Amino acid sequence: MHEILIHLPDFGTALLVTLGVSLAAALLGLLLGFSLNALRLALPAFAGPYRTYIWLIRGTPFLAQLAVVYFGLPVLGLRLDAVDASILALGLYSASYFAELFRSAWSSVPAGQLEAARVHGLTRRQVFWHIQAPQAFAFALPLLGNQVILTIKESAVTSIITVPELTMTAGRIVSTTFSYVVPYALLVLSYWLLTTSVAALAEYLAQRTTRHLRG
Repeated sequence: MHEILIHLPDFGTALLVTLGVSLAAALLGLLLGFSLNALRLALPAFAGPYRTYIWLIRGTPFLAQLAVVYFGLPVLGLRLDAVDASILALGLYSASYFAELFRSAWSSVPAGQLEAARVHGLTRRQVFWHIQAPQAFAFALPLLGNQVILTIKESAVTSIITVPELTMTAGRIVSTTFSYVVPYALLVLSYWLLTTSVAALAEYLAQRTTRHLRG
């Protein structure tokens, strides 16, 4: 037990690494997903590439995508360290899910409201920012929180390429101390703390946004 306590600071560092990688990847995925959906709405010709990207990313394991980014990009002359490769791969992976969330959120806005806004003389930009975006954001917030949680859990796969996150750190402590129960219990507790915190924050923001929209 004493040897495990010695490694507790390592768990703290690993938790910060997991949080940093996950949030950076989620932010990248959020921006890419929003951009993909915006292009789909603005350019009908982009619908085909959009569907292909969604099908390709969601139809293949994240581990395979991580391997392509980490081992494949150096062949093209772009070499990333394990953390940067993980953020990029996780971001591309989560972007497909964020894009579909935005697509669902946009379609949730009643067409009658959009038509009424145009009848009253609002421009497309005004309709977007004052009608579509607030309602779509309120609809999507809980789902976006769920996707961030999934991104946190998927970050465990990055231990394969030696990112010093929670899963890799727990495995290293097990191999050093030959104790399994406590390190993996701490691993589960750490992920639980991260995911429940994100879920609580998403719920809080969703409630605040809903109250604001209702006036």
